[in-house]
Amino acid sequence: MACGRMAAKRKRGALAAGKAKRARSAPSAGEATPEGGPRDGSVPPQEYSIPPPVSQGKWKNKERVLIFSSRGINFRTRHLMQDLRTLMPHSKADTKMDRKDQLFVINEVCEMKNCNKCIFFEAKKKQDLYMWLSNTPQGPSAKFLVQNVHTLAELKMTGNCLRGSRPLLSFDPIFDREPHYALLKELFIQIFGTPQYHPKSQPFVDHVFTFTVTDERIWFRNYQIIEEDASLVEIGPRFVLNLIKIFQGSFGGPTLYENPHYRSPNMHRRLVRLSVAAKFREKQQVKEVQMVKKKGTKVLVEEDPTEVVFETPAEEKPVEIQLVKPESKPIVKDKKKLRKIQRKKQKKLFRTEGSK
Repeated sequence: MACGRMAAKRKRGALAAGKAKRARSAPSAGEATPEGGPRDGSVPPQEYSIPPPVSQGKWKNKERVLIFSSRGINFRTRHLMQDLRTLMPHSKADTKMDRKDQLFVINEVCEMKNCNKCIFFEAKKKQDLYMWLSNTPQGPSAKFLVQNVHTLAELKMTGNCLRGSRPLLSFDPIFDREPHYALLKELFIQIFGTPQYHPKSQPFVDHVFTFTVTDERIWFRNYQIIEEDASLVEIGPRFVLNLIKIFQGSFGGPTLYENPHYRSPNMHRRLVRLSVAAKFREKQQVKEVQMVKKKGTKVLVEEDPTEVVFETPAEEKPVEIQLVKPESKPIVKDKKKLRKIQRKKQKKLFRTEGSK
């Protein structure tokens, strides 16, 4: 039994010694560091350090814009949508929405994507393009007809800007006079303005978005600001927005404003067809009038008695009756042939006389 107790004590002593050795192997803070390192007890400098962010401010404006479309858009609309996503670093993308779905479903999609603004492109008849700008889910929202679309790849302008840079927003003075334009101005600022200190944005301002009102339409342009002389060079894209209605809610609700100058694309195409038909009908009527004039009876004008006054009677010549048939004259075009014919006749005469 005594031998067993002694063996157990030895084992316990060996385990304690092993732990002590392991503890001694780890360097303590007070011990000297190896050669080449700092000896004052400070932390050695790291070889690779993470650089601080470019913008040191705090991101407060959490605006996020969802940009997507319905099914049936053409290639030009798809490129325009991609250009807007490139120019707006605070935007998000989503899959195309089915035509059968109601527009109110977009509010739920924005909520799932954690977005509070939306740009929705709606295509109809594969030729008409509509744009919805909405503040989800409370509203308001505006519906536009998009015309004269030109994308970045199509224009090939000389201007250029940094990807993710924040733009300036320039508005026409009429946006401060009219109430419905003032509402659209606030909507444009909240959607197209890149929030300050956004993680995906760059702290530079090198381009400007312009919104100009001409011919009752809003013209969108994107220009580069050149540092040397502050001149503007167009970058693209460009398009024209024709306002249709402004709604109180998001994608619906009571109508706040309706554009009296708006004419739908169907009405425009109908008027074009009517003008072409009117021109064709006018040509047919002119042809019918000309045919009637040709087929009409000629009006006989009565004889004027004064016409005989200036007539002088001609002398009457006696009528000669020719009883003998005139000799036929040979038609000779060449003089040499005429001489040959005369020689042949003379030879015949000589032969007849010699035979007698």
